Amino acid sequence: MNALDIITKKRNGEKLCREEIDYFIHGYAANRLPDYQMAALLMAVFFQGMDFEETAGLTNSMLHSGDILNFKNVDGFKIDKHSTGGVGDKVSLILAPLVAAAGLKVPMISGRGLGHSGGTLDKLESIPGFRTNLSVEEFYRQICDLGVSMIGQTEMIVPADRKMYALRDATATIESIPLITGSILSKKLAEGIDGLVLDVKTGRGAFMQNFKDAETLATSLIRTAELNGLPTTALITNMDQPLGNTAGNWLETREAIEALHGNGPEDLVDVTFALAAQMLVMAGFAANVDQARKELQKLIINGKAFQKFCDMVQAQGGDLAFIDEPEKYPPSKIILPVLSEQEGYVQKLDARKIGFAVVHLGGGREVMEDRIDYAAGVVLYKKIGDFVRENEVLAELHTDRRDTVETIRKDVLSAFEIGEERMQKPELIFRVLKKSES
Repeated sequence: MNALDIITKKRNGEKLCREEIDYFIHGYAANRLPDYQMAALLMAVFFQGMDFEETAGLTNSMLHSGDILNFKNVDGFKIDKHSTGGVGDKVSLILAPLVAAAGLKVPMISGRGLGHSGGTLDKLESIPGFRTNLSVEEFYRQICDLGVSMIGQTEMIVPADRKMYALRDATATIESIPLITGSILSKKLAEGIDGLVLDVKTGRGAFMQNFKDAETLATSLIRTAELNGLPTTALITNMDQPLGNTAGNWLETREAIEALHGNGPEDLVDVTFALAAQMLVMAGFAANVDQARKELQKLIINGKAFQKFCDMVQAQGGDLAFIDEPEKYPPSKIILPVLSEQEGYVQKLDARKIGFAVVHLGGGREVMEDRIDYAAGVVLYKKIGDFVRENEVLAELHTDRRDTVETIRKDVLSAFEIGEERMQKPELIFRVLKKSES
């Protein structure tokens, strides 16, 4: 068996066996195979694809390239949620403590933002002192003690994915469904969880802008997870406009705090509850989604979800002073309103443009090495279906970048399409997929 034969086989559209996949993935993770050979295989997979059995083998091989967490001795149902990414998506900050307050265990390994899409780790690290680089031992102990912890990928958890992802980014092979599936699920399987709920986003601000592509990805994720013994449910949700009223790390964290107090925007709360309810049903904590939503609402009203969030922040070194009094957080030097130039109803709000505006304001990364201004971002005062008058505030820019803020103001203004027709609020959840339907 050798790398060249495997590359040639996949280039010609043939199916790879498990041993061939293991040889390549483990060899690359151990630095026995060079980047150029992995790049060739990635491109072959990009064009020729993989069936579900191959994708499951790829996922399992990536999983076993490093450490796998073992929570078998931890009482309770271990579950996680993963989002394919979007703009204003601070769901995990609300959902993880909310579900943990219901009694589930939530070991969540999250990622950073890149391009127009924000990252959960960056939002958490906007809280002064918050540590996302816990050791495996600290992570395990916190799940035992609190039932929830949110960290980044460690050096030894799925090292093959970390190397492959960087190469995919450099070789224009990011969009491959099998490679996306393997990347997402290898990390989730490494958490040692009993169940998984996925938020597969579609629309202008999503990775998969076309609904059919999002459905294909959701199906691949569910079937591959099931082949690896992980029960999985996927929701396909709308990302044509940002979720909630903020985009930018601290702005979103503050909005998540408001949601945990029961004051979150309707769309953000609806998506969060839809995902969390599926988690409670999967774990057997509720008979159906309606019952689950009622239980979740109680945890918001009685303050237990917010207290769980505070406990997690404190356990991971975060300064609770900014959680208790978010208004104390140092604001951006420049806060600039974006005014409407006409009267009418908001017809469209381009999430992708808002996401890139956040990056250019300093709140995101164009390359992984970029430093983030945690206070930077966009606050939205109008969304699709809202009426707006001429010179009324559509949005507000938060930044320290005086030299580019006027250009970004024009970009954000162009994200709004305003017309005479009154629009309905967009549908948020397009479809729920489970094993029998995928």
